[in-house]
Amino acid sequence: MSVNTLRIDLTAAFRLAVKMDWHESVGNHLSLAVSADGRQFLVNPKWRHFSLIRASDLLLVDSNDPSTLSRPDAPDSTAWCIHGQLHRLVPHARCVLHVHPPYATALATLKNPTLLPIEQNTARFFKRLAYDAGFTGLADNEAEGQRLAAALGDKRSMLMGNHGVLVTGPTVAEAFEELYFLERAAKTLMLAYASGQPLAVLSDEVAERTAVAWEDFRESAYAHFRDLKTLLDHDDPSYRD
Repeated sequence: MSVNTLRIDLTAAFRLAVKMDWHESVGNHLSLAVSADGRQFLVNPKWRHFSLIRASDLLLVDSNDPSTLSRPDAPDSTAWCIHGQLHRLVPHARCVLHVHPPYATALATLKNPTLLPIEQNTARFFKRLAYDAGFTGLADNEAEGQRLAAALGDKRSMLMGNHGVLVTGPTVAEAFEELYFLERAAKTLMLAYASGQPLAVLSDEVAERTAVAWEDFRESAYAHFRDLKTLLDHDDPSYRD
């Protein structure tokens, strides 16, 4: 896949994040590796609203280049802290989406933020979601990025306590789908909690069987992302510029 195609896909994710109400002011960051080792990656420019980002705006940076933050077009320091270390230390994190979507972030503020398996979307993440309870403030230093990379481990996604979410995938389409279902799952659980009624939590056996079954639908991520891009093309194709 060409770098230009990768730029377009990542920019589509920015625009779609706005439509999904996952964005927050001019913060949060999405990135995508373009080199075989993952250390060269695309990331959004500093303090640019997701709805205005175009493919040509994305920065191409190298996680091995210590001078990155001293460049005139340096990315946001928190983006460099989190995404730079993830792309340097976690080979499977080709695409990294870090946002503060409403329901997953609300779940992340609970004393027990476990995403309980109460239906098929929540069961998708059964024993497949990392949890980080080490929040100490804004992630703006290399050590914090390394800590987050270690906390993610071999998982695709992580609920960041008192913070938000971090989702990864081998492609933009797969990472986007993971984030899409993580936020939907968190919404379902938070609404169920709001009812005040006891939860009907699935057994470990059923939850695991459901999570395994989801693997057969991984390819649907590409169809979903394709169709969402078609909708973007109809509304505002400027993201491709």
